Amino acid sequence: MTPPPRRPLLRRSVSASLALAVAAFGTAAAVVLSSAPAAQAAGVPAPSPVAVPGRGATVPFKEQEAEYAATNGTLIGPNRLYGTLPSEASGRQAVTLDAVGEYVEFTLTAPANAMSFRYSLPDNAAGSGRDASIDVTVNGASPKAVPVTSKYGWYYGGYPFNNNPGDTNPHHFYDEARTMFGSTLAAGTKVRLQVSSTAASPSFTIDLADFEQVAAPTAKPSGALDVVADFGADPTGTADSTAKIQAAVDAGKAQGKEVYIPQGTFQVRDHIVVDKVTLRGAGPWYSVLTGRDPVNRSKAVGVYGKYARDGGSSNVTLKDFAIIGDIRERVDDDQVNAIGGALSNSTVDNVWMQHTKCGAWMDGPMDNFTIKNSRILDQTADGVNFHYGVTNSTVTNTFVRNTGDDGLAMWAENIPNVKNKFTFNTVILPILANNIVTYGGKDITISDNVMSDTISNGGGLHIANRYPGVNSGQGTAVSGVTTAARNTLIRTGNNDYNWQFGVGAIWFSGLNEPINATINISDSEILDSSYAAIHLIEGATNGLHFDNIKIDGAGTYALQIQSPGKATFNNVVATHIAQSNPIHNCVGSGFEITRGSGNSGWYADPPACTGTWPTPVWTNGGVPGGGSGPTDPPTDPPTDPTDPPTDPPAETGNLAQGRNVTESGHADVYSASRAVDGDANSYWESTNHAFPQTITVDLGAAKAVKRLVLKLPPAAAWSTRTQTLSVSGSTDNNTFNSLKESAGYTFDPSSGNRATVTLPGTSARYLRLTFTGNTGWPAAQLSEVEAYTS
Repeated sequence: MTPPPRRPLLRRSVSASLALAVAAFGTAAAVVLSSAPAAQAAGVPAPSPVAVPGRGATVPFKEQEAEYAATNGTLIGPNRLYGTLPSEASGRQAVTLDAVGEYVEFTLTAPANAMSFRYSLPDNAAGSGRDASIDVTVNGASPKAVPVTSKYGWYYGGYPFNNNPGDTNPHHFYDEARTMFGSTLAAGTKVRLQVSSTAASPSFTIDLADFEQVAAPTAKPSGALDVVADFGADPTGTADSTAKIQAAVDAGKAQGKEVYIPQGTFQVRDHIVVDKVTLRGAGPWYSVLTGRDPVNRSKAVGVYGKYARDGGSSNVTLKDFAIIGDIRERVDDDQVNAIGGALSNSTVDNVWMQHTKCGAWMDGPMDNFTIKNSRILDQTADGVNFHYGVTNSTVTNTFVRNTGDDGLAMWAENIPNVKNKFTFNTVILPILANNIVTYGGKDITISDNVMSDTISNGGGLHIANRYPGVNSGQGTAVSGVTTAARNTLIRTGNNDYNWQFGVGAIWFSGLNEPINATINISDSEILDSSYAAIHLIEGATNGLHFDNIKIDGAGTYALQIQSPGKATFNNVVATHIAQSNPIHNCVGSGFEITRGSGNSGWYADPPACTGTWPTPVWTNGGVPGGGSGPTDPPTDPPTDPTDPPTDPPAETGNLAQGRNVTESGHADVYSASRAVDGDANSYWESTNHAFPQTITVDLGAAKAVKRLVLKLPPAAAWSTRTQTLSVSGSTDNNTFNSLKESAGYTFDPSSGNRATVTLPGTSARYLRLTFTGNTGWPAAQLSEVEAYTS
């Protein structure tokens, strides 16, 4: 089966005290803080994303954090600084064991016959990872050596990353291992992870353990075809069973029978292609598909529908087995996902997906597809991505942890995504990008989820017109009504290492074009955010409605406004915001706020517009830390006036940043919004070979602009060039008058790659730059156009 043309999973430059029970407005949800028993590791109490009442996935395990267990190891964290070991741990804390005899000991709170644990080993010098083992003991007796490895972790360099330790930017440190005890252990049993040797690994960092009572294997359904008994597949994993399982699946379709995978580990080195068939195992702890082609590394285990261009597949059920791959690198063109292709009218139920590139990357068009009751762990890229026209499809009651990119994503590239839903999922620790996101999409629902511990270049919840193929011309932009209700976000958002400022817990982007839709955010909690709680950037977002929102703890601001938009706020209450002024807004009246009743703690007039970004102060569930900000958050948030201001606040600084902008045209993804996004490394490039070209900035109101600063990216790769341009102004966007005659302006990387244009200070709301030449490229180019009144 030949895959469709692949597009890379693009990643451009993106970028105190919590109550012991935080009740949502109008809901019964509460976030419980883990507590440290006396004389134990004494980690800082922090809200847990597991078992939030009424929200997230209903999981079959009881989770315990190492930092609250009995140990003679070393507590690390809390720390959210990207590239540090505790920053990628659940709750941003863990325990390191680096000597023989050191341990972490958990006491069972319920009967269990199995455990999985999250850990990290150091990489080796070659970057290929190391193998070791750690002992599991029960009540101090009968140690069992459990294999652990760092082969599936430790990535370096820039996107899409590599396995070279000599490069910079180490990340993706953790992995998970699982084992069964052989019998059911009673509540109160002590289970210890203990180091017996440091010869294979100098240290073992333990994040958490999940204890589970696994049901007995599911027997073969009556009349089902057996991949072992009937087709000779090898349950020991020694022989390649790809062809034999494929033969069983084909026979199941032809005969209208289910296909059963009994207990065993099966070597599968290419896709099993399914259509109009049920493929069922004995349970994800018993029936495991694994493997990779030893020569052609772009071929690996996966269960796929036919690609849409080949007609797609339909009426498929995948149930009760595990797909545990062997993917140790990220190659975006490789189809090495656990589940893929096009699967209409199909269901994935209780499938464990681990060590593949993506859990499920679905290329439509396809309709009515569901993933439910599943686990997606330790991926090199996305957990799930609904891509190319996926409609009426759902991910629900699914647990996602440690993805290398977006946890759950929808990307309407070129073909509309319509009426999809992400509901009742728990999404934890995406190493890059967002917990949950929709890039474009019509009538999307993202509700009743728990999102926690974003690591870098993303937020908890993202709604955006971003990435190729997302635009209103193709019907793929955000449209209709987007509903995000009853979500809980914990320690989400983080620093963007390209932008060099924080991304909010909930954030919106109109990079490709402004968002003009209805977006309802309601009945949700935004807790202990690493930076801002709510964030707008890269083009306007209109139609926002925030209702019954509790913001408790933000490392910087309640609102970080870097682009225009319109929003209503009702019963939005913010507490424990690190900055004394809870709003950062340099677009002024370009962001229109309508305040209803019940608001407090997040509004200020005037807002902050400092030109610098404060160091975040992380509350860590009650203990401030993480920067040089105030020791304690403000105890008295700014008073929220009864009436909204009648006059916009005075504007200072760059008046163009984040404003609405139009253009005569652009090349590829280099749209005009990049020239006002505050990021000198992104840029607008006009249509090539088509001078004259224009870019027009709407300042929101008439301003007496006296100076423009025009920039190109500062990188030395940009050679010196001269661009010829003129400047005109207008009060109505119809009649433009000359403000500066055409002249050549030189951009030289050795002097900052910028040019200054002086203007007479004539009042104008719209500023238009008209380009007629560029000695360095056959198009107009700007990374920033900045407008100043002095």
